[in-house]
Amino acid sequence: MKKFLILTCMIASVLGMTACSGNKELTEYEQQKMMKARILAESNYVPAIQEIVANYGAAYFDDFTADEISYLIGQTYQIETNGYAFKGALESFEKANEEIGGPGQVIDSTAVIDDDQIIVTVNIQGTKAPATAEIVVSNDMFYALESASLNKVSTMSDSMGKAAMNTLLGMGSVFIVLILISLIISCFNIIPKIQKAFEKKPEEQPSSTTGIEKAVAQIAQQEESTEDDLELIAVIAAAIAASEGATSTDGFVVRSIKRRKAF
Repeated sequence: MKKFLILTCMIASVLGMTACSGNKELTEYEQQKMMKARILAESNYVPAIQEIVANYGAAYFDDFTADEISYLIGQTYQIETNGYAFKGALESFEKANEEIGGPGQVIDSTAVIDDDQIIVTVNIQGTKAPATAEIVVSNDMFYALESASLNKVSTMSDSMGKAAMNTLLGMGSVFIVLILISLIISCFNIIPKIQKAFEKKPEEQPSSTTGIEKAVAQIAQQEESTEDDLELIAVIAAAIAASEGATSTDGFVVRSIKRRKAF
């Protein structure tokens, strides 16, 4: 138990030292730089970008080089910046203005120092929705604008709407797949019928065996009838010989037999 308490105290001490090192106090000079960066962002950087977007649009600078953009912005608004970075800032503000309802009003701002940069977050209230502008300037005496972007603040209704849309798309996809599977399964009963309908039945050819059998049957029938006639002739000849008192049928020949018509 004593070892466990010692281990717990050591862990707490390490965590406390880590927290203290993370929350390092800023010097007075750093605080002054953060304050000046906030003032420049609220009073110059954000209003300048909004003014150019409202009057000219981001596409106005498409034919200018980066150096030309830097020179024009520096001469007109006294902002030191990179031309490509400022062009990206204009595009971001122009896209967000469509969502928040045009250039918004600056409310307040906060700033943090991140190594060689000062990141200023400016809260803006548009006519439709609030937004936050992230202004990144150099952490030196020039406060050069390195990047800027404007993003709409997601409200509870926006989050609920996105969640509902995601749910609808997910469930819709599942139902569509299930319907397709059921249609495929139902086709298993139809496909054999279609195949059977398109199959050609082989033409029945007369069997040679059948003709031979018929001929044999006719020959056999003729032989049976011939045998019956011979037996009948023999009987009639014997009767005639008996009626004449002859002992044999050698004296006459029966050539034909005709049935007598009944009267």
